[in-house]
Amino acid sequence: MTSKQIPRIGLALGGGSARGWAHVGVIRALEEAGIRPDLVCGTSVGAMVGAAYAAGELDRFEQWLLEMSLRDVFSFMDVSLNGGMLKGDRLMDFFRTTFVDHPIEDLNIPFAAVATSLQTGAEVWLREGSTVDAVRASIALPLLFTPVQRDGVFLVDGGLVNPVPVSLARAMGADFVIAVDLSSDIVGHRLREFEPEEPPQGGGGWLGWVQDRLGILRKNGEQVQSRAPSVLEVMSSSINIMQVRITRSRMAGDPPDVTISPRLAHFGLFDFHRAQEAIAAGRDSVEASRHGLRLMEG
Repeated sequence: MTSKQIPRIGLALGGGSARGWAHVGVIRALEEAGIRPDLVCGTSVGAMVGAAYAAGELDRFEQWLLEMSLRDVFSFMDVSLNGGMLKGDRLMDFFRTTFVDHPIEDLNIPFAAVATSLQTGAEVWLREGSTVDAVRASIALPLLFTPVQRDGVFLVDGGLVNPVPVSLARAMGADFVIAVDLSSDIVGHRLREFEPEEPPQGGGGWLGWVQDRLGILRKNGEQVQSRAPSVLEVMSSSINIMQVRITRSRMAGDPPDVTISPRLAHFGLFDFHRAQEAIAAGRDSVEASRHGLRLMEG
C-alpha cells in the first residue's frame, strides 16, 4: 500500500503597488492555519514580499513596513531624467544594507520573480543570481522606475505580462497553487473626490512639490485625494485596468486552485505607509477563502 503523496504548495503573489503589503497578512494567516508554501513566486511588489519570505526575513520586513511613514516613502525617491521618474537606487541600497542579499538559489524556500523584456515584450523568469536585483527588475513600473539591464536586456515590471504568476508556480513544481490577486476589485472603483479646504501642506521644498504633483492633500490631518486625478494617478489607474484584464485572461487559461483577493481598491499608488491596514486586509481575505483552502486536505 503506497502512502498518499503530499502535494507541493505554491504561492503566487501578484503585483499591486502599495496594496502589496497585504501579502504579509496573507502569509501570516496561511501559516497560522498550518499552510506553509513549498515555493513562492511573485510579480512586482509580490516579488518583494515573496523574496523577504523566502529569505526568512519576513519578521524584520514586516516590522520595517509597520514603522514606515509617508516621509519615509518620499525619502526613497531619487529623481531620474532617463527611462523613468525614479532610479530606485535608494530603495535597493537600503535593502542591500538592511537585508542580506542572498543568491536566489540559496534562499530557504524556492523563489522566482517575473519581469518583462522591454525590447521583445517576452515574460522573463528570474530564478538565479542576486535576489535584490531580481526584485528591482520585477518592480520597474514603466514611467515610474527606470528599467534594469540584465544580460543585455532591459527589464521592466512583470505585471505587464503576468500580474499573478500562477504559470510560474506550476513551472516550479507546484501541485496546488494559491494565488493572491490584489486587483480584483479595482476596475470601476471611482476615485474618491474631496473638495480641498486648503492647498497641499508642505509648502515650498521638494516634498511639497512632490505632494502637489501626486495630488496629495490634507484635510483635517488626513491624506486625501484632490478632485482631479494627478498624472501618476491616471498612469497607475490605466496600468491597473490593463493588469486586471491580463490577469483575468491568464488565470482563465491557467487557473489557480485557490484565489485570495484582499479588498484594497481604496489604496493609492504611494500608500506604502498604510501597512497595518493592508496587512489586516490580507489576513481577512484568507478567512474569506477558507473553503477553498480546505480542499488541500481532501
